[in-house]
Amino acid sequence: MINTIRSLIYFVILVLTQVLVLNNIHFLRLMTPFLYIYFIIKLSVGHSSVQTTFLSFLLGITIDILSNTSGMHAAACTLVGFARPFVIRIFMREDLPENLIPSYKTFGYGGFIRFTLLLVILHHVCLFLLESLSLFDPLFLTIRILAGIILTSLLICMVEAFNRESRRYED
Repeated sequence: MINTIRSLIYFVILVLTQVLVLNNIHFLRLMTPFLYIYFIIKLSVGHSSVQTTFLSFLLGITIDILSNTSGMHAAACTLVGFARPFVIRIFMREDLPENLIPSYKTFGYGGFIRFTLLLVILHHVCLFLLESLSLFDPLFLTIRILAGIILTSLLICMVEAFNRESRRYED
């Protein structure tokens, strides 16, 4: 029950932050941070693949509706949600408890950063390829993808560093 309430709070805060603040940030026309992916990252390990994919789709379609985009975020989030259980199995080979929530403490610093980076890469490649719908300017597209990956990953890692929930285990 606590995980459900926590997830709902993350969902609302991250969607509002993305739509009201971060969608208006465009560094050098290249970088827009997509912090809402943090919701998918912070889902507990115990969610089934279907639940994770559905919640990811719900997040993406909510962002699409509020941002007036045509399903690009829903497609990218659905891909990330579908791939997430496989990515967890790649980085964490042993069986994990169902209520485990990915964090620096539970995955280790390196593991959490690699996990986050791989999900952000999947999201950004899918999102920007759908957004451009062509490879007309592959250099600009590549620079946008790489710049977005760096900015989003740094922002997620900074938020995780200040996440009170993740730090309380260190006491």
